[in-house]
Amino acid sequence: MAEVSRQKWNELNERMRVLGIHEADLAETFSLGGGPGGQKVNNTHNVVQLSYNNFRIRSKKSRSREDNRFFARRELCNQVAEALGIPSKDDAKIKRAIKQKKRRKKKSSNKYA
Repeated sequence: MAEVSRQKWNELNERMRVLGIHEADLAETFSLGGGPGGQKVNNTHNVVQLSYNNFRIRSKKSRSREDNRFFARRELCNQVAEALGIPSKDDAKIKRAIKQKKRRKKKSSNKYA
């Protein structure tokens, strides 16, 4: 997985600011990784755990600790936005995919009925 760009970090920081999440309020810990990825993952503390109010996020998507910090914060923003009732980009993508899947299923069932 490629390193997260500075532009994406800036966008994430802006989103955190809009949602009212401050870095000082985050409790961040690192733990020993495991699973696929070889010795690098098994010997380094690259799993990121974030705590914010009653939200707990754990990220180990990447072998890189810095990338996992980004992914954990992004997931936190998604959960806080969902709790506040703010739709996210992912919600729109999921709804579009579900709609497309239903359309294809209906078309297929009509074809073979």
